[in-house]
Amino acid sequence: MPEPEVAPDSSQVAERVRELIEASGGTQRSFAEDIGLDETKLSKALAGRRRFSAQELVTIADRAGVTVNWLLHGRDDAYTHTALPGGATRTDSTAAEGRGARARRRILEAAWVLIAEHGYHRVRTADVARACGTSTAAIHYHFPSRSALLDEALRHNVKLAFDRQVAELGDVTDPYLRLLRLIDLQLPNGTVLRREWSIWMQVWSEAAIDPSRRSLQWESYDRWYRTVRMTLEHGAETGMFVPGGAELLARQLTALIDGLGIQVMAGTPGATVDGMRATLHEFIDRSVLRAGVTPTSENLENA
Repeated sequence: MPEPEVAPDSSQVAERVRELIEASGGTQRSFAEDIGLDETKLSKALAGRRRFSAQELVTIADRAGVTVNWLLHGRDDAYTHTALPGGATRTDSTAAEGRGARARRRILEAAWVLIAEHGYHRVRTADVARACGTSTAAIHYHFPSRSALLDEALRHNVKLAFDRQVAELGDVTDPYLRLLRLIDLQLPNGTVLRREWSIWMQVWSEAAIDPSRRSLQWESYDRWYRTVRMTLEHGAETGMFVPGGAELLARQLTALIDGLGIQVMAGTPGATVDGMRATLHEFIDRSVLRAGVTPTSENLENA
């Protein structure tokens, strides 16, 4: 397994954010407002007096249409602790995003929220146009069909998860803590994660009856599966996880996450995010940790 990229240089990250501010055509203040960050904190980060937090990086990447990988390493395809998307996000981020691309992103973000909260079959093109303040003609220009909106909503899911994992897992060297953190980042906890789960569940349902959707569904899901498998393989290499079982364990663990997550999203009596987390931790301790290996007290405190 190749070594992940070296720790990012904060001055280079700041320089890339400056590029984004310049490309936006607005002021530093308007950029700070757009990402929901206090302007003083943004100024300090740009001056090297503080680091951008993981959440700030995710928000900046989302608003600017780039990836966290590009912000941190200058490349979308930098090798980190999370698997690269297979065509689900751009592979050549650029700060100089055109007006058309920005309009397309606004439409996609509005459609993503509407589909997640109201359901694909209940969302009309007119609803999306109203939500982002544009015309139905503009929607059709960027997305020829309503079906294309669902496909792009799924790709948006992949990018959000990829950005979140790159931002959060880069400094986590312990494979046990990284696996627990990876799972925590996937729990249907909070508005954004619940919306992601809603999109996934709708795509799974559509793929079950429409074979034409299955390749995109698998291509998108495969990135998550490969990330879990990579984490398990690294843990086995360090001697912390059971050897030679990463493939099977990845299938078991992702299936368990899927099933528990659907129960939580569906409001199944007794199904909670905390219960889901506890069940997954128990599975990892029982089936993933190598016999005789006990996480250190520091591991347990940080888990």
